[in-house]
Amino acid sequence: MKKKSKKALWITGGSVLLVLSALLVFFLIQNTYRIEERAVSIDTPEGVLTGTLALPKSPSGPVGLVVFVHGDGPTNASYDGAYKPLWEAFAGEGYASLSLDKRGVGGSEGNWLNQSMEDRARDTAEAIDWARSQPEIDASRIGLWGASQAGWVIPKVARDEPELAFHILVAPAVNWIEQGRYNTRREMENSGASAAAISRIEREDADVLDLLQRGASYEDYEAYRKKAGVSGAEAISRDRWTFIGKNFRSDSADDLPAFRQPVHLVLGGEDLNVDSDDTEKVYRDNIPAELLSVTRLPEADHSMLDRRVAASEALTVLTAVFMPRELFDDGYLRDMRQFLRTIDRGIDQGKEKTSSQ
Repeated sequence: MKKKSKKALWITGGSVLLVLSALLVFFLIQNTYRIEERAVSIDTPEGVLTGTLALPKSPSGPVGLVVFVHGDGPTNASYDGAYKPLWEAFAGEGYASLSLDKRGVGGSEGNWLNQSMEDRARDTAEAIDWARSQPEIDASRIGLWGASQAGWVIPKVARDEPELAFHILVAPAVNWIEQGRYNTRREMENSGASAAAISRIEREDADVLDLLQRGASYEDYEAYRKKAGVSGAEAISRDRWTFIGKNFRSDSADDLPAFRQPVHLVLGGEDLNVDSDDTEKVYRDNIPAELLSVTRLPEADHSMLDRRVAASEALTVLTAVFMPRELFDDGYLRDMRQFLRTIDRGIDQGKEKTSSQ
């Protein structure tokens, strides 16, 4: 009996080791991307910006480039790895990706919370200027990709960079104030909050907006917060107050007419942050139809994650670790690649027309 038990134990141990080895191999395969990543450092008047240039493997010549513009938050170059499936998809179409750490993140100098949207547009312009000097990059095929808050940055870049080839905007916000109201109500409704709780938060938000519009200091806000009984967990930090004060009047509708290149708008049907219907209407009202293409992904959320994955925090983490390409809505990466093919056809036709003249 003892010999049999030891043998059974050995078999069981071997099986566990085999399963763990298989999981490790699967993990490595799923987290290995068909790109070459290079660390970059860009000197600017406001300090160094660091990040990553993700290139297609073994390109036959200079490649196009997608410059990334982040949404809100202290985002590093790869968005903690979440951008890599996008970088790989773009590389498959012959495009590199350039993504920088926000100021104060990674090796980038400064503090992103001290920036206005104009400041962020200048950082993006610095990245574009740097890219144009790189021998691996085809300067005629440089465009921008940006999500959420990038909706206030990219149109400003387009205003000053008419030579860019295209712009991709994913779930962009239009009006800061209206977006905040929409987001607050939708998230509270989604969490099952009562009508009374929603009304309370909306009144507090209206009070805070009044303070901002009057140019109130952070000390004024703190006094209001204590008087209103706003909990510390819900409080706005001093740096965040500065950031909001610089940007709460943002409204991209004023800047959208500046676009002179193709604009691809991607919207999620399950977006709790941005009103997709309103965003599409504003874009269609302000960008010529011949420049604008729109994709609606009914099952995608604000980050273009599949609704079924995003509904569970545990499933989101497991998918991100073991199958990161499966995080996104089925149509999202495919749509990105198809848009770049359309752009390349247009560029090639333009070159043929020029050479025949």
